[in-house]
Amino acid sequence: MKNDENEILIQYKKYLTFEKNYSKHTVSNYERDIKQFFSFAGDFIQINEKVIGSYLESLFKKKYNKSSIIRKIISLRNFYRYLVKIKKINNNPFEYILTPKKEKKIPGVLTEKEVELILENVDCGNFFGLRDRAIMELLYSSGIRVNELVNLNTNDIDFINEEIKVLGKGNKERIIPVGSVAINFLQKYLKELKKISQDKILFINKSKKRLTTRSIELIIKKYAKKVGILKKVTPHTLRHSFATHLLDRGADLRSVQELLGHSNLSTTQIYTHLSIQKLRRDYDKAHPRAKK
Repeated sequence: MKNDENEILIQYKKYLTFEKNYSKHTVSNYERDIKQFFSFAGDFIQINEKVIGSYLESLFKKKYNKSSIIRKIISLRNFYRYLVKIKKINNNPFEYILTPKKEKKIPGVLTEKEVELILENVDCGNFFGLRDRAIMELLYSSGIRVNELVNLNTNDIDFINEEIKVLGKGNKERIIPVGSVAINFLQKYLKELKKISQDKILFINKSKKRLTTRSIELIIKKYAKKVGILKKVTPHTLRHSFATHLLDRGADLRSVQELLGHSNLSTTQIYTHLSIQKLRRDYDKAHPRAKK
């Protein structure tokens, strides 16, 4: 890299870190994307839409996926906004470059019978078996994210109103109803937990420390494998199953949005693709020529 390019990039990284409070991972991604473009464009100041078009074409030819290309465009758009901000350039050449439409992957889900099979085959005769059952019952009953679950404390559960308090994305707090089955297992678990730990942490490991998201993933994977479910099962699978089963049984999309903690309804709408079984049943029931 040329000296002026290197100096600007150093200053930009400081700006992202200290003014924008971006994580090290995000800053590293930005730096890699910018350096890649510098290498392609040569003079990073004197560029135009033709240069940008050639660069994007090269990314497609190298078979970068759409998510990576979208991230690179956003990285560069923000970088050139910074150059405008410090008056290094007058106009942002990436300002009106459209990003490819991101492909929405339909998440995997379990059937209601598969969820029941996993839950019913947990041995609750010991503390950790009871803990695992309470974890999975809560994930499926509330639809909370795994990072929200591991950060729960004992005082976040309202047993009287059958609700939990979680801190979601953007430090937004929300109150979520929990089914009586999950509440029942949480009560049993908490009774045993108090015998071995007086800490506020809800779900602990053998060292009485807070469980990690990775630990939860391994727990769920273990029980899915135990009952012979071959599809990939993760904590998010239970969250997806929670949303899908609610919609299958007639829940309102906006209610599901609130429960999941989605800021945009469009994020929740992906679950409508998973509710085709309900649509099929409604169609067969309502259309005069659906079945003869």
